[in-house]
Amino acid sequence: MTAQDYLFPVKPGQRNFLSGNFSEIRPNHFHSGIDVKIGGVDGEPILSIADGYVYRAKISSFGYGNVLYVKHHNGQSSVYAHLQKFSPKIMDRMKQEMYASQKNELEVYFDKNTLLVKRGEIIGNGGNTGSSGGPHLHFEIRDSLDRAIEPLRFGFRREVVDHIPPTVYKVALRPLDYESRVNGKFERQEFSPILEAGNYVLPNDIKITGNVGLEVYAIDRKDDVGNIFGVPIYELFEEGQSIFKINVDHIDFNHGRFFLTHTYQNRFVRLYPYPNNPLNLYEVDSVSKGRLTAMDGQRKNIQVVLTDFYKNTRTLTLNISGEIPDNYTSKVSSNNAPTKINYQREVMVIDTKLSEVGTLAKVYAGDRIMEIAPAYEENGRRVYLWNMEYAIPDSIDLCTELIYPEVVHKVPFGEEQFFTDGFVSLGFEQNTLLDDLYLRINRRGNVGNLSLSINPSGDYLQQNMDVKIHQTQYTGNKSRSHVYAVASNGRKSFVGGTWEGDDIQFKTRNFGTFVIDSDDTAPKILPIRINAQELRFRISDEKSGIRDYEAFVNGEWVLMRYEHKQAVIWSEKLDKQPFKGEVLLRVRDMAGNEATWTGKIQ
Repeated sequence: MTAQDYLFPVKPGQRNFLSGNFSEIRPNHFHSGIDVKIGGVDGEPILSIADGYVYRAKISSFGYGNVLYVKHHNGQSSVYAHLQKFSPKIMDRMKQEMYASQKNELEVYFDKNTLLVKRGEIIGNGGNTGSSGGPHLHFEIRDSLDRAIEPLRFGFRREVVDHIPPTVYKVALRPLDYESRVNGKFERQEFSPILEAGNYVLPNDIKITGNVGLEVYAIDRKDDVGNIFGVPIYELFEEGQSIFKINVDHIDFNHGRFFLTHTYQNRFVRLYPYPNNPLNLYEVDSVSKGRLTAMDGQRKNIQVVLTDFYKNTRTLTLNISGEIPDNYTSKVSSNNAPTKINYQREVMVIDTKLSEVGTLAKVYAGDRIMEIAPAYEENGRRVYLWNMEYAIPDSIDLCTELIYPEVVHKVPFGEEQFFTDGFVSLGFEQNTLLDDLYLRINRRGNVGNLSLSINPSGDYLQQNMDVKIHQTQYTGNKSRSHVYAVASNGRKSFVGGTWEGDDIQFKTRNFGTFVIDSDDTAPKILPIRINAQELRFRISDEKSGIRDYEAFVNGEWVLMRYEHKQAVIWSEKLDKQPFKGEVLLRVRDMAGNEATWTGKIQ
């Protein structure tokens, strides 16, 4: 379909402004469309971009909120999310479905003859429903296989204007295997480029050993808006030869979670193949495999060309020099700070003080004992590297102390596995992981006040893993006690779980720290407006959060809409008959506590 076949969904033919683009990496997900501003208020008419039919509609308090999916005659579809409301004919049909099923939130699939729409027809109004941070239209175009594709491919040059090239904030180089180094260390290192004559440079050479990967933290901007956007195209050159290219112009939702390994901490885009990442957005040189290398004494010029959708480009230039690092001995006195262990995928990095009684560390793994020398010494510290592909250590004798690493087991990517240590059991399906997992478990706290950490929260999962905590000895009210995830700021969020005696089992798609906590307090209900035309309440729950709600007038079920950001629910009638009689509202939280409100409309 050509550009002129599709109408822009907001004020077509006029200048529009975006607040988000297709190639943005958002926290925990990839942004699969463009966000169109609607003036900061609800109500902007949203138009169907072409003839077709509504094949899917959903009313929800979270995610895309109120969203429509329109199928077009060429097999492609368009998506319109966070709508304030649907057009009357669509909303009337949705209300019929919701009253028939007595569900306040519902997703419905329609056949091609039910809800026909024409090009330019108003199908809804822009809003702020679901997990939106402000009024806007989230707009997608999907191909016949339901894969999201860059909407700006279809033109819209009159509506969206961009003459600004990308901006580079940081560059990072990281060792890619056990024997690699950056400036003599097995350590990911960041550098700040400077802007010279319109392009970015790193003024100093970076010394490397072995295979090293390059990462870039960059953003894009568009004319006349303060928002920042993602950069869709990166191309990495070594001595003028292209060795790695990324073009984010489509996404298969089946692989969407792998964008979490496409980047480092949702910021730095990795310009090298990451293990087990199946995204087909990459062009990789068959010789270098996208990895930077240099022989001892060899100097290479490296360039990254960053390009936005409108072909605005920026170039980043740096130089690398190959070296064979010395495993030198420090001449300074020992830095006696506590031993630190960090994990970089399969490599365990142990940073410890100097020793006068020996330098060979003993690694104990099962019935094996292996000795390793420090990889290097620096600033009064010894640094040992252990490749966990060889074995997972039970303990390591550093001559000065015995340490017990947190890693307890390797779970290979793509395999179904079950692990237990007697205290916690974990179940992994074939599609649970995004990569090989070096499982780290830490149990803290006392009886009845347990805290379980499973890998850091910066590690990710593709799908849920099953977790069971055994013999919790929890003494609280189990009918109202569940698992909560604890954020770094101490904030708890409800996860759930079911009790089996003294064991609790739950599912999670996120690593992090988990505790058991109880919620014995029912939600709060505050009536705002109760009359013959409308029921409107404010509802809230301070701990586990709202699970569901239902309202009745004279025993008849009433549809209630919910805006969680404002904590307000309100009625929507199926017909124009006035409310009259007894009113009952029930609100339940995630822990099962229920609050009720009763009243009467004369």
